[in-house]
Amino acid sequence: MEFSGFGEHAIDFFDGLEADNSKVYWEANKGTYQQDVRAPMLELLAGLAPEFGDGKVFRPFRDVRFSKDKTPYKTHCGGVVEQGRGGGAYYVQVGVEGLLVGGGSFAMASDQLARFRTAVDDDRRGRELEKILAKLEKSGWEIRGDRLKTKPRGVDPEHPRIELLKHRTVYAAKVWPPDDTLHEPGCGKRVVTSWRQLKAFNEWCVDHVGVSEKPWR
Repeated sequence: MEFSGFGEHAIDFFDGLEADNSKVYWEANKGTYQQDVRAPMLELLAGLAPEFGDGKVFRPFRDVRFSKDKTPYKTHCGGVVEQGRGGGAYYVQVGVEGLLVGGGSFAMASDQLARFRTAVDDDRRGRELEKILAKLEKSGWEIRGDRLKTKPRGVDPEHPRIELLKHRTVYAAKVWPPDDTLHEPGCGKRVVTSWRQLKAFNEWCVDHVGVSEKPWR
Protein backbone atom coordinates (compact mmCIF):
# COMPACT_ATOMS: atom_id res chain seq x y z
CA MET A 1 0.00 0.00 0.00
CA GLU A 2 1.08 3.58 -0.68
CA PHE A 3 1.57 5.92 2.25
CA SER A 4 -1.53 8.06 2.76
CA GLY A 5 -0.67 9.57 6.13
CA PHE A 6 -0.60 8.39 9.72
CA GLY A 7 -3.84 7.09 11.20
CA GLU A 8 -6.36 9.47 12.74
CA HIS A 9 -5.68 8.13 16.24
CA ALA A 10 -1.85 8.25 16.08
CA ILE A 11 -1.41 11.37 18.20
CA ASP A 12 -4.20 10.40 20.59
CA PHE A 13 -2.37 7.12 21.16
CA PHE A 14 0.85 8.88 22.08
CA ASP A 15 -0.93 11.47 24.23
CA GLY A 16 -2.44 8.61 26.18
CA LEU A 17 0.87 6.82 26.45
CA GLU A 18 2.53 9.96 27.79
CA ALA A 19 -0.16 10.17 30.49
CA ASP A 20 -0.06 6.45 31.31
CA ASN A 21 3.24 4.88 30.27
CA SER A 22 2.34 1.40 31.46
CA LYS A 23 2.02 -2.11 30.12
CA VAL A 24 -1.69 -2.00 30.88
CA TYR A 25 -2.19 1.01 28.58
CA TRP A 26 0.12 -0.43 25.92
CA GLU A 27 -1.63 -3.78 25.75
CA ALA A 28 -5.06 -2.14 25.68
CA ASN A 29 -4.08 0.16 22.79
CA LYS A 30 -1.52 -1.94 20.92
CA GLY A 31 -3.89 -2.36 17.98
CA THR A 32 -4.05 1.40 17.49
CA TYR A 33 -0.25 1.59 17.52
CA GLN A 34 0.03 -1.18 14.92
CA GLN A 35 -2.65 0.24 12.61
CA ASP A 36 -2.26 4.02 12.94
CA VAL A 37 1.47 4.35 13.68
CA ARG A 38 3.71 1.40 12.80
CA ALA A 39 1.98 0.27 9.59
CA PRO A 40 1.96 3.79 8.06
CA MET A 41 5.60 4.28 9.08
CA LEU A 42 6.54 1.08 7.25
CA GLU A 43 4.59 2.26 4.19
CA LEU A 44 6.35 5.65 4.31
CA LEU A 45 9.82 4.10 4.47
CA ALA A 46 8.96 1.65 1.69
CA GLY A 47 7.92 4.55 -0.54
CA LEU A 48 11.16 6.41 0.18
CA ALA A 49 13.42 3.38 -0.31
CA PRO A 50 13.98 3.70 -4.09
CA GLU A 51 15.56 7.14 -3.57
CA PHE A 52 17.12 6.92 -0.11
CA GLY A 53 17.62 3.21 0.61
CA ASP A 54 15.97 0.68 2.86
CA GLY A 55 14.85 1.94 6.25
CA LYS A 56 13.94 0.43 9.57
CA VAL A 57 11.45 1.26 12.29
CA PHE A 58 12.81 1.53 15.81
CA ARG A 59 11.44 -0.65 18.56
CA PRO A 60 8.83 1.03 20.78
CA PHE A 61 10.57 -0.07 23.97
CA ARG A 62 12.98 2.22 25.80
CA ASP A 63 16.43 1.06 26.88
CA VAL A 64 16.21 1.79 30.59
CA ARG A 65 19.42 0.05 31.68
CA PHE A 66 21.38 3.28 32.16
CA SER A 67 18.49 5.71 32.69
CA LYS A 68 16.88 7.05 35.84
CA ASP A 69 13.62 7.21 33.88
CA LYS A 70 12.25 3.66 33.92
CA THR A 71 9.11 4.26 31.86
CA PRO A 72 9.05 1.32 29.44
CA TYR A 73 7.71 2.84 26.18
CA LYS A 74 8.81 5.60 23.82
CA THR A 75 6.25 8.36 23.26
CA HIS A 76 7.15 8.47 19.57
CA CYS A 77 7.84 6.11 16.66
CA GLY A 78 10.98 6.69 14.62
CA GLY A 79 12.20 5.42 11.27
CA VAL A 80 15.72 5.74 9.88
CA VAL A 81 17.78 5.15 6.76
CA GLU A 82 21.52 4.94 7.39
CA GLN A 83 24.58 3.10 6.13
CA GLY A 84 25.93 2.75 9.65
CA ARG A 85 25.34 4.42 12.98
CA GLY A 86 26.71 7.95 13.13
CA GLY A 87 27.83 8.14 9.51
CA GLY A 88 24.92 10.20 8.20
CA ALA A 89 21.24 9.32 8.58
CA TYR A 90 17.79 10.25 7.33
CA TYR A 91 15.31 10.21 10.20
CA VAL A 92 11.54 10.62 10.57
CA GLN A 93 9.47 10.50 13.73
CA VAL A 94 5.83 10.79 14.72
CA GLY A 95 4.86 11.38 18.34
CA VAL A 96 3.36 13.76 20.84
CA GLU A 97 5.07 16.78 19.25
CA GLY A 98 3.83 15.89 15.76
CA LEU A 99 6.11 15.12 12.81
CA LEU A 100 9.87 15.46 13.14
CA VAL A 101 12.38 14.96 10.34
CA GLY A 102 16.13 15.06 10.73
CA GLY A 103 19.49 14.11 9.34
CA GLY A 104 23.19 14.07 10.12
CA SER A 105 25.33 12.30 12.70
CA PHE A 106 23.07 11.56 15.67
CA ALA A 107 25.80 9.58 17.45
CA MET A 108 29.56 9.40 17.11
CA ALA A 109 31.98 6.84 18.47
CA SER A 110 35.46 8.07 19.37
CA ASP A 111 36.95 7.31 15.94
CA GLN A 112 34.07 9.11 14.20
CA LEU A 113 34.42 12.13 16.46
CA ALA A 114 38.15 12.30 15.70
CA ARG A 115 37.47 12.26 11.95
CA PHE A 116 34.72 14.87 12.35
CA ARG A 117 37.02 17.28 14.20
CA THR A 118 39.85 16.74 11.73
CA ALA A 119 37.51 17.61 8.87
CA VAL A 120 36.03 20.66 10.63
CA ASP A 121 39.54 21.88 11.42
CA ASP A 122 40.46 21.71 7.73
CA ASP A 123 39.66 24.98 5.92
CA ARG A 124 38.15 23.44 2.81
CA ARG A 125 36.10 20.69 4.45
CA GLY A 126 35.19 22.76 7.49
CA ARG A 127 33.98 25.70 5.43
CA GLU A 128 31.98 23.33 3.26
CA LEU A 129 30.11 22.07 6.33
CA GLU A 130 29.55 25.62 7.56
CA LYS A 131 27.93 26.55 4.23
CA ILE A 132 25.75 23.43 4.24
CA LEU A 133 24.49 24.09 7.77
CA ALA A 134 23.95 27.80 7.11
CA LYS A 135 21.81 26.95 4.06
CA LEU A 136 19.75 24.51 6.12
CA GLU A 137 19.19 27.10 8.86
CA LYS A 138 17.97 29.61 6.26
CA SER A 139 15.49 26.96 5.10
CA GLY A 140 14.00 26.60 8.58
CA TRP A 141 16.13 23.80 10.00
CA GLU A 142 17.43 23.77 13.57
CA ILE A 143 21.02 22.58 14.00
CA ARG A 144 21.18 20.42 17.12
CA GLY A 145 23.60 18.09 18.84
CA ASP A 146 25.47 17.27 22.01
CA ARG A 147 28.11 19.97 22.58
CA LEU A 148 30.99 20.55 24.95
CA LYS A 149 30.64 23.56 27.22
CA THR A 150 34.27 24.46 26.58
CA LYS A 151 36.67 23.93 23.68
CA PRO A 152 38.01 20.44 22.92
CA ARG A 153 41.43 19.70 24.36
CA GLY A 154 44.24 21.11 22.26
CA VAL A 155 42.03 23.32 20.10
CA ASP A 156 42.77 27.04 19.72
CA PRO A 157 39.91 28.94 21.40
CA GLU A 158 40.14 31.45 18.55
CA HIS A 159 39.59 28.80 15.89
CA PRO A 160 37.17 30.18 13.24
CA ARG A 161 34.93 27.10 13.63
CA ILE A 162 35.27 26.64 17.37
CA GLU A 163 31.50 26.28 17.87
CA LEU A 164 31.34 23.43 15.36
CA LEU A 165 34.36 21.80 16.97
CA LYS A 166 32.51 21.67 20.29
CA HIS A 167 29.95 19.30 18.79
CA ARG A 168 30.07 15.64 19.82
CA THR A 169 27.04 14.95 17.63
CA VAL A 170 25.55 17.20 14.97
CA TYR A 171 22.26 16.94 13.16
CA ALA A 172 19.51 19.07 11.62
CA ALA A 173 15.85 18.84 12.66
CA LYS A 174 12.53 20.28 11.59
CA VAL A 175 9.20 19.82 13.38
CA TRP A 176 5.57 20.21 12.30
CA PRO A 177 3.09 20.25 15.22
CA PRO A 178 0.11 17.89 14.85
CA ASP A 179 -2.15 19.03 12.00
CA ASP A 180 -4.45 17.57 9.34
CA THR A 181 -1.54 17.03 6.92
CA LEU A 182 -0.07 14.44 9.29
CA HIS A 183 -2.96 12.17 8.33
CA GLU A 184 -2.81 12.87 4.59
CA PRO A 185 -0.47 12.02 1.66
CA GLY A 186 1.01 15.51 2.07
CA CYS A 187 2.83 14.19 5.13
CA GLY A 188 4.92 12.01 2.84
CA LYS A 189 5.66 15.01 0.62
CA ARG A 190 6.96 16.88 3.66
CA VAL A 191 9.35 14.06 4.45
CA VAL A 192 10.70 13.52 0.94
CA THR A 193 11.18 17.26 0.37
CA SER A 194 12.99 17.57 3.70
CA TRP A 195 15.21 14.55 3.14
CA ARG A 196 16.25 15.93 -0.24
CA GLN A 197 17.36 19.13 1.48
CA LEU A 198 19.53 16.99 3.77
CA LYS A 199 21.42 15.16 1.04
CA ALA A 200 24.47 17.44 0.97
CA PHE A 201 24.75 17.28 4.77
CA ASN A 202 24.52 13.50 4.88
CA GLU A 203 26.99 13.15 2.01
CA TRP A 204 29.43 15.26 4.02
CA CYS A 205 28.90 12.99 7.05
CA VAL A 206 29.42 9.85 4.95
CA ASP A 207 32.65 11.24 3.48
CA HIS A 208 34.16 12.77 6.62
CA VAL A 209 32.66 10.91 9.61
CA GLY A 210 31.90 7.51 8.13
CA VAL A 211 30.96 4.31 9.86
CA SER A 212 32.66 3.51 13.15
CA GLU A 213 35.29 0.80 13.26
CA LYS A 214 34.48 0.29 16.93
CA PRO A 215 31.60 -1.94 18.11
CA TRP A 216 28.60 -0.08 19.56
CA ARG A 217 27.24 -1.11 22.92
